[in-house]
Amino acid sequence: MPWLELHLRLESSDHASVEAALDAAGALAQTLTDAEDNPVLEPAPGETPLWPQLQLQALFPVERDPLELLVALDGQLPEDVMRSARFARLDDRDWTRAWMDHYQPMLFGKRLWIYPTTVEPPANDDLVIVRLDPGLAFGTGTHPTTALCLEWLDGLSWKGESLFDYGCGSGVLAVAALRLGAGHAFGLDNDPQALVASHENAQRNQVLDQLTLLSPKHALPPACDRLVANILLNPLLELAERIAGTVKSGGAAAFSGMLKGQEVEFIARYREYFDHFEVAQREDWIRVTAIRR
Repeated sequence: MPWLELHLRLESSDHASVEAALDAAGALAQTLTDAEDNPVLEPAPGETPLWPQLQLQALFPVERDPLELLVALDGQLPEDVMRSARFARLDDRDWTRAWMDHYQPMLFGKRLWIYPTTVEPPANDDLVIVRLDPGLAFGTGTHPTTALCLEWLDGLSWKGESLFDYGCGSGVLAVAALRLGAGHAFGLDNDPQALVASHENAQRNQVLDQLTLLSPKHALPPACDRLVANILLNPLLELAERIAGTVKSGGAAAFSGMLKGQEVEFIARYREYFDHFEVAQREDWIRVTAIRR
């Protein structure tokens, strides 16, 4: 079924009152996006991360009269927010299928490919194929930080080494390492949905028996041969000792999720545990590789 879509622009400080007014007016759903071009970094515990300037889309039944809706909202919203109001008709679609139509095979490094399940890969033993569809957990290969980590994994020689994936998201990095030749991988994430997605993706790629999934409440396994941590700067800094403890002395590690310039603070914190730092960049994002002392 189609919907009536209301677009508003507002300050983040007005978000709570605008959201409440739209709910009272009968909004069926509300979505926030960045109205400008500002990255949201790590929020403090209990904080809702918001951009300074917001674009809000609210859905109403298509039969709702836009003029009547504006009258109902008059006096409930700040004047500048009311002036930004725009209406559009949103037709129903299979949004997952629409995204899948644009999600095509991607190459990382020289031989590692991510293929959606809707596309049949070629029969070529020289290629390493990971089957993955977009899901609720972060990590499909389309984000620069995921791509940087996948390229690093592809550039390593794998002969049964173990990998610790700290902040595993969809499990794509652990699954890719196993497909490349890792002997066992451990994936840790504090999001239950991420662990579900990792389990499903490992099963889809026939490596489930080689993957151990952990939440923060679990004890860490013995240190692994290699480490990848694609999370944001603040948790990397706060958990430095714990993260460093997941990889053996002499083991290679890759860290991403940092914006350009943040590598300076990261390296200063991690010099206690690692040597031989190298930095790679894609768009505004950074990957740092190092060797455990």
